[in-house]
Amino acid sequence: MAKLSSVNKNERRKKLVAKTAAKRAKLLAKANDKSVDETERLIARLKLAELPRNGNPTRIRNRCELTGRSRGYYRKFRLSRIMLRELGNKGLIPGLTKSSW
Repeated sequence: MAKLSSVNKNERRKKLVAKTAAKRAKLLAKANDKSVDETERLIARLKLAELPRNGNPTRIRNRCELTGRSRGYYRKFRLSRIMLRELGNKGLIPGLTKSSW
């Protein structure tokens, strides 16, 4: 299991991303709009830089729902490879079967 502080930090980041998403999108659109004056675009970039870093969606880490493990993560199941194997062997994931050849 991952450290609880790492999991909690990631949850705080998710909340901050949701909170600042609209403002960030508006500023990005203005900063990338070529029809707007150069100084207004610069001001939009500076305001974007003032937003908290953890409000950026790229700062969110995909983590296993059960253990919090960040590596070996399967997006489709939202689980780590270890939990996917355990639950799959127990037959708790619908449609997932253990392969053998």
